[in-house]
Amino acid sequence: MKNLFLTVALAIVSITQTFAQLPDPGFDIDGATAIVITDPQNDFLSPNGVTWGMVGESVTANNTVENIETLFKLAEANGIKVFISPHYYYKHDHDWKFEGALETLMHKINMFDRGDQLQTEGFEGSGADFLERYKKYIDKDFVTVVGPHKIYGPEQNDLSLQLRKQKIDKVILAGMSGNLCVEAHMRELIEDGFEVAVVGDATASAIVPGYDGNAAAQTNFRFISSHVYSTKELAEDLKNHKH
Repeated sequence: MKNLFLTVALAIVSITQTFAQLPDPGFDIDGATAIVITDPQNDFLSPNGVTWGMVGESVTANNTVENIETLFKLAEANGIKVFISPHYYYKHDHDWKFEGALETLMHKINMFDRGDQLQTEGFEGSGADFLERYKKYIDKDFVTVVGPHKIYGPEQNDLSLQLRKQKIDKVILAGMSGNLCVEAHMRELIEDGFEVAVVGDATASAIVPGYDGNAAAQTNFRFISSHVYSTKELAEDLKNHKH
């Protein structure tokens, strides 16, 4: 009986050690790789945005604004396509009869609001607009802006279609916000058969009393994706391994 207990104890220790050494499968960048950036918009990334009081601490600590711009620069320099998955709410979206916690908040503070999907009046410089410093990249041919997602994931927009039509099967993911849209995009793209890495410091999340969205996101990025880059590591990888 003593030997049985010892065997079981050793097995538990072995399993614990195995899980303590979380694998890092890695990610090889090739010609079928794209960068996907979620919600690079004023309401998340500008100090004047409606969520800055919740996400500003994380955005500042991660150097998110600058790191996302670095991703645009790296993509352009290395011939990598970029896909933007934005978040817009139109007037009819405010007629929804039920919402989750953050949906309720977003609608209450008029986050990402646009008047009408067929009009751009009032869009320029609004909370739904892209951060000004990114527009010079987004306007170029290597960037595709897909349809807006409505909650967190890309299930309701054409991101997967646009990626497939460009014969992309690997995605480097970044953007806002980490534990919501970025994580939801990561999960759905993986379920849809894409190989996904995340640039951890090119994201940020809300930090509110009792809840650290950034810590939650970074944990799940590591648990679920093939690899979590830092912006610096990605730059070095691209420099050393031209695809």
